[in-house]
Amino acid sequence: MYFAGIDIAKKQHEVCVIDSDGNQMLSMPFANSQAGAKRLLTAVHNRVGTELNAIAFCMEATGHYWLSTYCFLRGQGYQVHVINPIQSDAVRDLYIRKSKTDRKDAFILADLLRMNQTQETFLASETVLKLQTLSRTRFAFVDQISELKQRIIGILDRIFPEYEDCFSNIFIKTSRELLKNFSTPDEIANLDLTELAEFLAKHSRGRLGLSRAEQIQRYAKGTFGIGLAVDAFALELKLLMQQIEFIEEQVQALEDAAKMVLAELSAQNAPGSLSGEYHHVIETIPGIGPVLASAIIGEIGDIHRFANAKKLVAYAGIDATTRQSGQFTGTRNRMSKRGSADLRRALWLAASSAYRFNPEFAAYYASKRAEGKHHMVVIGAIARRLVHLIYSVWSQERPFEQNYQWAPPGSTN
Repeated sequence: MYFAGIDIAKKQHEVCVIDSDGNQMLSMPFANSQAGAKRLLTAVHNRVGTELNAIAFCMEATGHYWLSTYCFLRGQGYQVHVINPIQSDAVRDLYIRKSKTDRKDAFILADLLRMNQTQETFLASETVLKLQTLSRTRFAFVDQISELKQRIIGILDRIFPEYEDCFSNIFIKTSRELLKNFSTPDEIANLDLTELAEFLAKHSRGRLGLSRAEQIQRYAKGTFGIGLAVDAFALELKLLMQQIEFIEEQVQALEDAAKMVLAELSAQNAPGSLSGEYHHVIETIPGIGPVLASAIIGEIGDIHRFANAKKLVAYAGIDATTRQSGQFTGTRNRMSKRGSADLRRALWLAASSAYRFNPEFAAYYASKRAEGKHHMVVIGAIARRLVHLIYSVWSQERPFEQNYQWAPPGSTN
């Protein structure tokens, strides 16, 4: 049996092939291209033969650059293993000579495979990959919106610092329309009061009127904002607001597409097993709607690749680190954060909603807060419990309902 390690890079990879005794049989670079991949196989065939079962490949999940080579080799029928770079970094420290080169890294990957320290990897189904792509793109766009909002707040702090007291949220529809049409304190101050009141009533569907108009105009006339370059700031504010609304439309398009993929996934896996109200069984869990379900499913893929909920907790990186030496055992352990960051984010958001909608989680939250635990610490604990619930619901394909029987972390059943 032969073992091939491939050190992944953007333009050119390095391969190292060793035999079952660890002797190097082949070492060469090859381009990250169709021609390069064919050159790799030609060299491998010349050295070890053409039997598919005679050689296995191993590579790191380095960005997205490994995907093309992985798909090519899998398409040729070869066994391919993909590992987290953290795993190879740990093994690299075991070698006496501290060196890091592409050739050495390829050898380490081949040696890991020879020592049976990897697992064969399979790409998620096309449907799951769609969910992952849509969800990650949505998260990226949401982050962009947050950054744009912070810039708008910074502008208002300079030219109209009192504005934030005019609305419960400066990004509600009425406030947005006001800022798009009247972006400076002077424009608002010079408006006819009746016109301003009618404008607010129109865009708030009658909830705001004369009293709010008087408040806003009073603040505008007495603002402590700067009077320098106000026109430039006003133009920037309008353009940033337009960007926010454009990206929000894109976010909605991503969410609509994800809902369609969820329905497609449900039809593939369990047609007719759930009512039309839900697209996937984990959406029955309070706190998990289509958006978070798409993110969670897209990052997990197949729930059955995890032997138990604890392994899923570790994959998400929300397991606690352990510090122990001799008689000492640390009590202030932190979240490991060594798993999927996107999955961890989705679970955290779900946990932040779950304790408000699930009576069991609400009681747990209240009890931990009463013990003096910080809000964020308790949310982390709820996220871990939520993973156990997700694992139970998903692996059994049994929709959640009140008094659902499941095994939270630390239970004996």
